[in-house]
Amino acid sequence: MTETRARRLWRVLEPIHAVTYFAPETRRATDELGLRGGWMSYFGCRAAPLGTVGAGVVTAVFYNFHPSMVARAVPDVWGYASPEQLLAARLQAVDTAVRRMLPDWVASTDVQRAAEVSREAAEKAPVAGRPLGAANAALDWPNDAHLVLWHASTILRESRGDGHVAALVAAGLSPCQANLTIAASGGPSKDVYQRDRRWSDDEWDAAAEDLRERGLLGADGELTERGAAVRREVEATTDRLAEQGWKALGDDKAEQLERLVRPVSKTLMTSGLIPADNPMALRWPAAELVSVSEARER
Repeated sequence: MTETRARRLWRVLEPIHAVTYFAPETRRATDELGLRGGWMSYFGCRAAPLGTVGAGVVTAVFYNFHPSMVARAVPDVWGYASPEQLLAARLQAVDTAVRRMLPDWVASTDVQRAAEVSREAAEKAPVAGRPLGAANAALDWPNDAHLVLWHASTILRESRGDGHVAALVAAGLSPCQANLTIAASGGPSKDVYQRDRRWSDDEWDAAAEDLRERGLLGADGELTERGAAVRREVEATTDRLAEQGWKALGDDKAEQLERLVRPVSKTLMTSGLIPADNPMALRWPAAELVSVSEARER
């Protein structure tokens, strides 16, 4: 099936944003602020644009994490560092990480143009009814081009993510079922989601039983035809909602942005920074990964 433009652009821009969570510089920066552990770092950095919100708000807008997992980090995180400190820390960490990994690209004309186009795209991205997209869009823009691109990628992915949550709610898929149906449709395994989202076996089984009763999941643990259709509709709705911004940007600029960013995102995805089996279900085209692997062997 051909990918929509909205999905292609998400795949291309997501690695830029994901540097925030996978580069070791972020953890070092939040450790220096006194935060305890990688998950407190994650929840604090990602939720910081919302302000000093409680666990209930973070659980609601992030959607697919177990509430107790969020509660172990929020609101305690704000006792170690303010949202403003975490926003500064994550930006500095991304700056340091990108300069380390991609020194030539940071100084290139490509990143300058990508910054211009991505900022325009982010400023056209829908934010009404999208709390994380709106919260990031309300932040001040950084000055350096590679950080403008990162900030734009963050706004675009959070705007898309908010739309994805709306699609899941409309489809009647609970937070645990959101994870389960991705795993059952060929995405990352149950083990990945249980490790990184912390739903217990009993909770996973209860979510599966509800899906079976609704005719969405078979006894074999695979999605039924109806279940697969529901999952496809969630993804199609997510793309359709995200497409509003790309349509406003225009075909030429959207294609230019994809062309400019794809090579650097491929570098990030093939560097080992971002795990191949990640809970974002972010996968790079297999043919490109094979070509890189073969090149390394030679």
